[in-house]
Amino acid sequence: MSVRQACLAIFLLTTCGSAKSEGLFSAVSGKDINQLELMQKHGLNAGGWLAVGATYATDNQANHNNSPISFNDQSNKVLLNQANLFVERLVDMDANEWNVGGRIDVLFGTDSRFTHATGLDDKLINERDLGHYDLAIPQAYMEVFMPFGKGITAKIGHFYTVIGHEVVTAPNNFFYSHSYAMQYGEPFTHSGVLFSYAVNNNFTVNSGAVTGWDNFDKNLSNWNFLGDLSWTNDEASSAASWSIISGDVGNKAASSNRTLSSLVISQRLGDKLQYVFQNDIGYQRQAVNSLNDVFWYGINQYLFYDLSDTVSAGIRGEWFRDNNGTRLNIGSPGDYYAITAGVNWKAIGWLTLRPELRYDWAHSKTKAYNNHTQDNQLELAVDMVVTF
Repeated sequence: MSVRQACLAIFLLTTCGSAKSEGLFSAVSGKDINQLELMQKHGLNAGGWLAVGATYATDNQANHNNSPISFNDQSNKVLLNQANLFVERLVDMDANEWNVGGRIDVLFGTDSRFTHATGLDDKLINERDLGHYDLAIPQAYMEVFMPFGKGITAKIGHFYTVIGHEVVTAPNNFFYSHSYAMQYGEPFTHSGVLFSYAVNNNFTVNSGAVTGWDNFDKNLSNWNFLGDLSWTNDEASSAASWSIISGDVGNKAASSNRTLSSLVISQRLGDKLQYVFQNDIGYQRQAVNSLNDVFWYGINQYLFYDLSDTVSAGIRGEWFRDNNGTRLNIGSPGDYYAITAGVNWKAIGWLTLRPELRYDWAHSKTKAYNNHTQDNQLELAVDMVVTF
């Protein structure tokens, strides 16, 4: 597929599949593609979003590189972070019979390169003349509902991870930027099968086998276990989730075990205030970059406050420890800290604005910011998310 063909495909998908209830195009045109007879007959739902943003950093490089911050890793530039289209068919969880669903997402923008799965997304565009823009298919899976007990669902194919609080999809995050733990300590996608079972109204179990982290077809003998145990109280004011992925990484000649555990706890503190805590602990035996056993771990904490029905304020404090210099600043062990304060304003039903102010600092052998010349950085960023 050429770059021109890829861009044309995205344009056509956007034009044809962009109508969605309470989205931009349905609000403008008064039509909803999901109400068409064909969509209703087959239980299909199509939609998407655009996420566009810009970042100013106190230590701007000539090449606009804002790393190690991500996904807004380009400063003094307007970025089309995400142009995402999806088509899905949800399984009927209340049915007492087998039924099948699924979903496919097509993602174009500067965020696409972060979600690349080896053997899939790196084969979509042959020409590399789009700079930081790329194309990805972060999800393409079939879902099967099996009427055993309270009902088991099996997700089969390529899908986003269940690990961590923050996610790739822009409409489902509070902040424009992402934590170090999400970018450097966790996977984005998996390929394989994941079973889900609601034990009761409070507990849900996920368990399956996947081909590692962000991998589609490389070293397929290295199957990893992926599991998650989630709990929510009856009032939905408290929730907790513990996720784990463990298995070999690398080829047969040089494989090693990699294990990541993530705990996320959420607590409502009244009607308007919510607190979220996350702790990640990662380990890899004889990592490629050091040939030693390596560790990484971190803590993220969030506070969200609803100022009104359309405006919310939030703050995130984080610490990420790259104990052996293999995850973030290669060859330089260090501690990375950040405090981010932001606002979400749902200006219209289909438009959300997310300004934020972020301060980063690090203690490492090699300075982390402004081309390794500074050990701290202040940035101001804002983006808008438009849903179709």
